Amino acid sequence: MHPLSGAQVQISAHGYVADVATVGATLRGLSFEGRDLITRFDADRVRPNYFGAVLVPWPNRITDGVYEWEGTTHELPLTEPQRHHALHGLACWLEFTVEEQFADRVVLCATVPGQAGYPFALSVAVEYIVGEDGLTTRVTAVNEGSTPAPYGTAPHPYLVAGTGHIDEWTLTLRADSILNVTPDRLIPTELVPVSGEVDFREPRLIGAAQIDNAFTGLARGDDGRVVVRLEAADGHGTEMSWGEGLDWVQIFTADFPVPEWRREAVAVEPMTCPPDAFNTREDLIVLEPQASHTAEWVISAF
Repeated sequence: MHPLSGAQVQISAHGYVADVATVGATLRGLSFEGRDLITRFDADRVRPNYFGAVLVPWPNRITDGVYEWEGTTHELPLTEPQRHHALHGLACWLEFTVEEQFADRVVLCATVPGQAGYPFALSVAVEYIVGEDGLTTRVTAVNEGSTPAPYGTAPHPYLVAGTGHIDEWTLTLRADSILNVTPDRLIPTELVPVSGEVDFREPRLIGAAQIDNAFTGLARGDDGRVVVRLEAADGHGTEMSWGEGLDWVQIFTADFPVPEWRREAVAVEPMTCPPDAFNTREDLIVLEPQASHTAEWVISAF
């Protein structure tokens, strides 16, 4: 039997155990000393809600699946049909190949072929490494084609601080601005200062706040890194950190209509560009032929 999420790889070290599935190079589970740090799902299940997906060659949404590039209008398949958008890139359902595997490290590779809507060829390598500081993910894309390609990337983990619902967890998100969106289709409208229930620059309870927005104006420490932290009532928690080149982060409080997943975790998605960047061009990466781009992030327990 071949599990629906693909072949399974497990790596571990220093109390961390990461379960990786080859469909989409998905981070299917991550724990520290037996405590889950992300929402996991069964191996023989089609990945729900993009749990642990790697988003390439764009994160978030392209409005109506349409964008213009170098004078040509491109139309992508609508993978979020209820909102009429192209969602979360093209690599998340590809079968990746395990190229290297060690006890604490694995590298998975795939090709995003040129296709209708995205006539560019990318090779993608996703590396997972477990160390004392947690799980590092490194995503590298190379433009194997002959023309410049629009590009962006992000991960899609749902972080778990502890038991219970997220209303009882404390969130720290030092971001100055939030991208407002339309309530029905989540189309970006305007960038505004954070305030009220979406202001987590100082740690505070999530409470009843419902968030599905991109934030920017991220505060960085002396080491140049951004840290987003979720803390449970008992003082345990999970944090995610990343360095330069990821100036946006999507936060989603998992307000699903399905009770199984509703408000059980918080999606934290550091992004190279905001939603609909193929149209706005804001922070969009242009990969020249044979050029590469690498982004990385770390998930840790505390």
